[in-house]
Amino acid sequence: MADTNSPVSADAPDSPFRTTGTDHVTIWGSNAEDTIAFYRDLLGMPLVMRQPNLDDPSQTHLFFDTGDGRILTVFVNDERASNHDRLRTQVGGVHHLSFSIAAADFEDVMAALDDAGHGYNVFDRGIFCSLYTQDNNGLIVELAADKYDIPDDRRGEVLATAQRIREADGADFAADRHMEAALDELGIDAEPADLPDAATGAGV
Repeated sequence: MADTNSPVSADAPDSPFRTTGTDHVTIWGSNAEDTIAFYRDLLGMPLVMRQPNLDDPSQTHLFFDTGDGRILTVFVNDERASNHDRLRTQVGGVHHLSFSIAAADFEDVMAALDDAGHGYNVFDRGIFCSLYTQDNNGLIVELAADKYDIPDDRRGEVLATAQRIREADGADFAADRHMEAALDELGIDAEPADLPDAATGAGV
């Protein structure tokens, strides 16, 4: 049984193998029209493949490029109506999906969500700034902008270092000062992004 108090580290664990990245995430969707309208036409994800669900040919399997070659796929059926009520998930369910956006586009994204009639909340999560909205089926979708321009191959290292600094500081969660100290310790010259001031959302 895994130790819940195991230290946080960016080092490879003692495991029989290691994953090399995220290939794709698949979710249950409603119909193709509403799904494409949200993920392609609003979020800007190209629809790169459409084929039958090989496990259930009564459904269509849509593939969207999330922006870095990682794929989101959705099972849809044109007889299913979208459900805008907030999803309630149990253990093993998906709480939310998070996609990266450019910090420079943050306010434009807010305007686009407003124009499309999608409500959202903005929170400063310490390590990034996020917009939270819902897709056409009530699934929470987070659009996260990094607060610092960190190279992709060093993100885990920076977060693990910020975690150690945060714990030594006695803070409940990572804040700007912990990220800045981690970047300084690791010798990473990352420029801070110009993002809106927002609450952390802690306790909400």
